[in-house]
Amino acid sequence: MRACDVVARLGGDEFVLILEDVSGREDVEGVARDLLRILSEPIQLSGHECNVTASLGVAIYPADGTDIQTLTANADTAMYLVKGDGKDGFRFFTRDTRTQPIERLTMETNLRHALERNELLLHYQPKIDLNTGEITGVEALLRWRAPDGAMLPPCQFIPLAEETGLIVPIGLWVLREACAQNMIWQRQGMRPVSMAVNLSPRQFVDERLLHDIDAALAISGMPPNLLQLEVTESMVMQNVARAVRVLDGIEGRGIHIAIDDFGTGHSSMSLMKQFPIDTIKIDRSFVRDLAEDMEDQAIAQAIISMGKALGMTVVAEGVETIEQQAFLRRHGCDEMQGYLFSKPLPPGGIADLLRPPHAASPRCSRAPRVNPKQQSLRSTSEGRGTSLGAEGGDVTFSSDKPPAFG
Repeated sequence: MRACDVVARLGGDEFVLILEDVSGREDVEGVARDLLRILSEPIQLSGHECNVTASLGVAIYPADGTDIQTLTANADTAMYLVKGDGKDGFRFFTRDTRTQPIERLTMETNLRHALERNELLLHYQPKIDLNTGEITGVEALLRWRAPDGAMLPPCQFIPLAEETGLIVPIGLWVLREACAQNMIWQRQGMRPVSMAVNLSPRQFVDERLLHDIDAALAISGMPPNLLQLEVTESMVMQNVARAVRVLDGIEGRGIHIAIDDFGTGHSSMSLMKQFPIDTIKIDRSFVRDLAEDMEDQAIAQAIISMGKALGMTVVAEGVETIEQQAFLRRHGCDEMQGYLFSKPLPPGGIADLLRPPHAASPRCSRAPRVNPKQQSLRSTSEGRGTSLGAEGGDVTFSSDKPPAFG
């Protein structure tokens, strides 16, 4: 730093640096890179090595403002864009960036009120037994009808909900709404099917997760064995010991557990064996070109073989063609979901598919599959005289698909 430069603390962890007499953008870039390098060096605190990163936003006089308030605000805008891109970097303010934080703030404000305004809703996509053609369950997919009336898919708001922590109350609403809807169908005379709900990363580490699951089941009256919770490989691999404890607690309640988007993470078979998982879902990225891509065919076959060897149910996501369906059936995949059978539907659309005339037909009347990994649990529960209801498919927090909420 030069004698003419100024460094001041604005508050909290925010600082402002004023550079005078710079010859151009290259000089500022050099200072920014030096600052990031210096700040990234480890420091010792009470005998522990700590690392610090910084996010820098840059505004230049007079192009980006002619007064201190405007310059500071525009530098702040650029800084938050760096944070949104993963932090530990710098960015110059441009006119194109001006509206992005405003749009983000507006969406965040609207999302905070979405629950109380009843703007969130669930659609459900059926899961189909590849051998019998019967509906084994449904996956719950979140939608948001924004204040302007637009129906927003999860990819447009779930990342923001995850970042701000709003995903925890939203996830709890999805869990309760899905369980309640399943029981509404049953009271209307539909046969029981399983409901799969995806857990978000923040939900999975929330200390109240098991309590929230218990509450959702108690309020709805839905048997635990009709609920399937879906997690991703990356979620369980972040802290394996804790993941095992949480998943054991879920399985101990008689709830099914699925690994969603399988094949896209970094788990190993030795670690997968530690988790009480009964279902794996082949990610749609391996299904899309299944009919002609030999690598995707090899990956799908390997996942199916591994799932069978471990006694798991294997489900393929994103099935859209007869050729994909034929390949999966030929190689022993258990279930599929995708537009080949049905797009995600509102509750009334699912009810039409589950009505007694449909359920009474040979293709829809077979009892849902009982996974051998949970057979002993159900036998014990039935021995106590507890009626857990029929087995079945799933509901998922997905996104048609970005994660979770679908």
